[in-house]
Amino acid sequence: MDTNTKYLGLDLKSPIIVGSCGLTADVDKMVEMEKAGAGAVILKSVFEEQIIYDIKRNTHVVAPTDNYGDSYEYIAAHVADDSLSRHFQMIRDAKSRLSIPVIGSINCFSYENWLTYAIKFQEAGCDALELNMAILPYETSLSADDVDRTFSQIINTLRKSISIPISIKVGTYFTDMAKQMQQLSWMGIQGVTMFNKSVQVDIDIEKECLQNASYLSNPEEIYNTLRWVAILSKKMRCDISASTGVYSADDVVKMLLAGATSVQVVSTLYKNGIQTIAELNKGLQAWMEKKGYNSLSQFRGKLAVQPNDKASVAMRTQFMKYFAEIV
Repeated sequence: MDTNTKYLGLDLKSPIIVGSCGLTADVDKMVEMEKAGAGAVILKSVFEEQIIYDIKRNTHVVAPTDNYGDSYEYIAAHVADDSLSRHFQMIRDAKSRLSIPVIGSINCFSYENWLTYAIKFQEAGCDALELNMAILPYETSLSADDVDRTFSQIINTLRKSISIPISIKVGTYFTDMAKQMQQLSWMGIQGVTMFNKSVQVDIDIEKECLQNASYLSNPEEIYNTLRWVAILSKKMRCDISASTGVYSADDVVKMLLAGATSVQVVSTLYKNGIQTIAELNKGLQAWMEKKGYNSLSQFRGKLAVQPNDKASVAMRTQFMKYFAEIV
């Protein structure tokens, strides 16, 4: 069975991609992923917040005026360059040892560094760049229009500045998900990853404090992604990479049937090991053989919502048929 595909214009041996995570910060592990059959790897994100943390830790200051005065900017730039240089060396090492595409990932909060980091990732040899742009609209002063402008400004600037393919990784916090995703796909980006696995919040009732909940997804989280992939895949002008809750070969098949171009896995690799990639590929091929499909293109998007379909199961959010005795 032929599982070759294209994602972001890149040739992939498999639609199964290892998403951005701690595992993809280790070149030896990425080599293992390729041997297991991964179609591509997305590197662990470079977070601007982490760079700022490194600067503060290494300079032992909170504000630029503390201790260093006018020399702070020079010292901060040196620390930032040193922190980034290790990441870019990892990219070069990965490119020298892997034959599958290596995709960079960045998350910034200052407009200038989106551009600075993107250019550096391209220079380091990344085949494409995923912009980790999940925005939690927690500020009451932040409107949907503000979020839209942020996405548009960053995308337009980077499209003019780098030549490698660009995808964006988004969260679910949109008041107009379908409209916004479609409009973003019209801006010349090559892909959208749905969705970012956001860190959840829990409360320790003994210590009476907020804390992070588990950062790994579970299989039940696949359904929201599946719904939106099915709704949007026929309306987008770019690829969709499906992420969150993918654990089994059946999950991979479902995402492809809904219209995803690629499927990202992370949590299952942490829980079940990197060799899980081989099991997912084997299961996908077995299903294709059973159904008589020779290539992914023969069934990809088969169950996607058609543009004029207003009655799809994917659109339903209430159980009226089952609980209101409607037949």
